[in-house]
Amino acid sequence: MRRRPHSPTTPLAVPRPILATIDLGAMRHNLARAREAARGRFLWAVVKANAYGHGLARALRAFADADGLALLDLDEARRAREAGWRKPILLLEGCFEASDLAACSDLELTTVVHCGEQLDMLERHRPARPLSVHLKFNTGMNRLGYRPQGAVQAYERLRGLDSVRELTLMMHFANADRPRDEAGPVAVADQLGEFEGVTAEWPEPRSLANSAALFLRPEVGGDSVRPGISLYGGATDEHHPAASLGLRAAMALTSRIIGVQTIEAGAAVGYGARFIAPRRTRIGVVACGYADGYPRHAPDGTPVLVAGVRAPLAGRVSMDMITVDLTHVSEAGVGSHVELWGAQLPIDEVANAAGTVGYELMCGLAPRVPVAEVG
Repeated sequence: MRRRPHSPTTPLAVPRPILATIDLGAMRHNLARAREAARGRFLWAVVKANAYGHGLARALRAFADADGLALLDLDEARRAREAGWRKPILLLEGCFEASDLAACSDLELTTVVHCGEQLDMLERHRPARPLSVHLKFNTGMNRLGYRPQGAVQAYERLRGLDSVRELTLMMHFANADRPRDEAGPVAVADQLGEFEGVTAEWPEPRSLANSAALFLRPEVGGDSVRPGISLYGGATDEHHPAASLGLRAAMALTSRIIGVQTIEAGAAVGYGARFIAPRRTRIGVVACGYADGYPRHAPDGTPVLVAGVRAPLAGRVSMDMITVDLTHVSEAGVGSHVELWGAQLPIDEVANAAGTVGYELMCGLAPRVPVAEVG
């Protein structure tokens, strides 16, 4: 059966009202703030995970003034080169296969070496052109990297390779976002002490600070910095809202009220009847659900901005909808504007209410959500 072609008298389908807006001006502003905090150090803009959900192509434009990009895989690096990025690119997890070394050479990438297997690959499969390498230390994070004792041998092996053009020493902080009066395990000072205890006499440059260390720990030195979440307007920790650091939200998720119900005291809302109305209650239905990237585990009371007024989530998040209590937002009705997170409702506040972090909400934006950009 053939489809009937659209005619001027056939109304066009109206798109679902949800929209993500990416503000490139905010991203440029945040890069400038990171540049100020870096105080002359080389700045790697971290653009992994599709630039934290903001889009790699957009990040390339917004972060054009960064000194380099840091990301995870060769596909992202290749896309950046094809888009015209000529500055350094750092592979944060290094190479996974020996064949990756040839691509690193062709694309002129800087690669991390964090384990013996990667070092063995570099020794056995010499790339066509010498590579810049970051030797990664494990000083307590216990994910990737050499423990300081093993790093000495790795350092000597790397220095002896003709295939290594430049060597940088690298580590990652586990708790740079922890308040200073809560040292706890794996404290910043302990990690730095362990790192410097081995490398103090080594002349190579250091790459140390993530976003939290960059903005909150001026004692962390080094020669280059690797900000990530701060570039997108996310908080570096729960005690310092992004706005307090001069950062601006780069992603807004908005929608509209698509239905209103008035229910009596004792009536339930949504799957599982989690929310029970304590009084006569106006319930607004928002076109946004977990299939759009809104956290399904968000509890009742999670803030939602409706017509510029905060309203609490009321009922379990479903695939395509959430429900909010509009009892105290009398001006709200069908068609009212809703901000799920953005400039007026910080993403970190929503994430904290849902027991997660802003990183997850940014990265979890679903492909079905249309995206517009400004700035």
